[in-house]
Parts: sequence; structure tokens; C-alpha cells
Amino acid sequence: MIDSPHDRNRARPRDDGCPRPRTRHRHKLSLPHEDVALAATGYSRGTITPLGSTTPWPVVADERLRGNRVAMGAGEHGYSAFVDADALIDAYGATVADITDPLKPRA
Repeated sequence: MIDSPHDRNRARPRDDGCPRPRTRHRHKLSLPHEDVALAATGYSRGTITPLGSTTPWPVVADERLRGNRVAMGAGEHGYSAFVDADALIDAYGATVADITDPLKPRA
């Protein structure tokens, strides 16, 4: 499960010239099909959360979340859970890395 700031995009797989550190999860950053997400997590896309998940998925958090209160999926559409990012990262033993890119301005 990936936690990232709302003002950033998940980074694409790095090439050899990228200064970001490799993580074992970096090459796997993609959203699953709705049916796959529901079967794997018990949640529909857009509501997925590690909190209460039926499967203990690895959690990967963007490094910019540290020291912040963050909103994340709460298991139902229209609801969010607001949590201390550091507590979430520590509780799930999350991998913390630079996994996002800045949003590009719309033309």
C-alpha cells in the first residue's frame, strides 16, 4: 500500500540516472484493477487502507509525509481517516523513500 502527498504523483520506475534511492517496491507502483483491489484487500479502489486490512500488506510512505497529519482511505467512499504519519509509519514498519514526483502544471 502506498501513502503519498496529495500534491505529488507516484514516481515512475527510475532509470540509472535518477538520484532517488531504489526500494524493493519502486518498480511495483501501479493501481490494480477494481476487482483485483477488492479481492486482495477487502476494499474498493479509492478506499484502500492498511488499517483493518484482511491481508498484512507492506506499506510504503513517501518521505515527505514524515512529521505531518495525513488523510487516508477509511474503507468507504466519502470517508477519510486522519492519522499522524509518523505513528502510521512506525506501527506498520513502513518503508520510507522518495517515491513521488511533483505534479506538472496543467497547460
